[in-house]
Amino acid sequence: MTKRSKHKRRKVTTYLEDRRQLRMTQFPSDKRQTYAQNWKAYDDAQCGEQDTFLKLLSDLCRNVDQPAYDFGRPRLPLSDMVFASALKVYSTFSLRRFMSQMQKAVAEGHVDTFCSYSSVSNYMRKKELTPILYELIKLSSLPLASVETTFGVDSSGFGTSSRFARYFDFKHGKDKKYKKWVKAHICCGLKTNVITAVQLTDGDRPDHPYFQPLLEKTAQSFNLKEAVADKAYLSRTNLQFVEDLGGKPFIPFKVNSRGLAIGAPAWNRMYHYFNLHRDDFMKHYHKRSNVETAFHMIKTKFREYVRSKDETAQFNEVLLKILCHNICVVIQEIHELGIRADFSV
Repeated sequence: MTKRSKHKRRKVTTYLEDRRQLRMTQFPSDKRQTYAQNWKAYDDAQCGEQDTFLKLLSDLCRNVDQPAYDFGRPRLPLSDMVFASALKVYSTFSLRRFMSQMQKAVAEGHVDTFCSYSSVSNYMRKKELTPILYELIKLSSLPLASVETTFGVDSSGFGTSSRFARYFDFKHGKDKKYKKWVKAHICCGLKTNVITAVQLTDGDRPDHPYFQPLLEKTAQSFNLKEAVADKAYLSRTNLQFVEDLGGKPFIPFKVNSRGLAIGAPAWNRMYHYFNLHRDDFMKHYHKRSNVETAFHMIKTKFREYVRSKDETAQFNEVLLKILCHNICVVIQEIHELGIRADFSV
């Protein structure tokens, strides 16, 4: 290294150190925020998760009603097929490689019938499975009804195996393609990251219309005190809807927003609160990042894409990921908060 290079390197190091000292002077309390973790409870939950998961999933699936038998070849029990589908997603294995896990579940009495991998694939393509999964997701969140009072709404996408679809562009006279993905709109408890309501759509659907239905479903079982969302959900009707449910909306206003109520008193109140108590407002709003944490938990543990190629199966697979996530959250809170989870009929 030449003398000039050494001098230049020393100069850069001095500059960076001066910048760091200046920042420490201007923001003396600007430290990285940390959170306490009960590592004993975390370790116990993680080490025993698989056995507890099988038990809770089995109890949940026993709430599934078996359709009446009419004629033809007798069908496999629907509750067992829901169990098998959820276990397949939880294992993150392919259909064939997860068969050993299914054999273990039958041996331990969690299900009554052993099924082939092709049967699981066929059931995941059935449209009648979708409303059952929506209901099971709701049931899986109920043990935390006494814990959660603050909820966040957001959406995220899951990639598909058929990542691109083609269409003909008449304006330019040629074929074009667009990316295909499944979009999950969720309402999430911001303390435990449990998902209380979900709605799946195609990837190009907007977020705004799903804010009220998700919160309405959540308020049926939970005591909603706060609702948090980003600017995509900002509207007078949404803010007023949250207040009508008994909660307080924390959605940041845009630069061009004005305080005119126009039939929504909640808009005027939160607008002035946002401008006069900005720091306190943002403390509540920044809880919204926990919704992104929930999506990160799902995608990290159960993959950020779906294996299925059929559109109905893709939707069902995303719902199964969310169901498995909820059960894992409940297992964690059994050890962390000492809650009691009993899904048996």
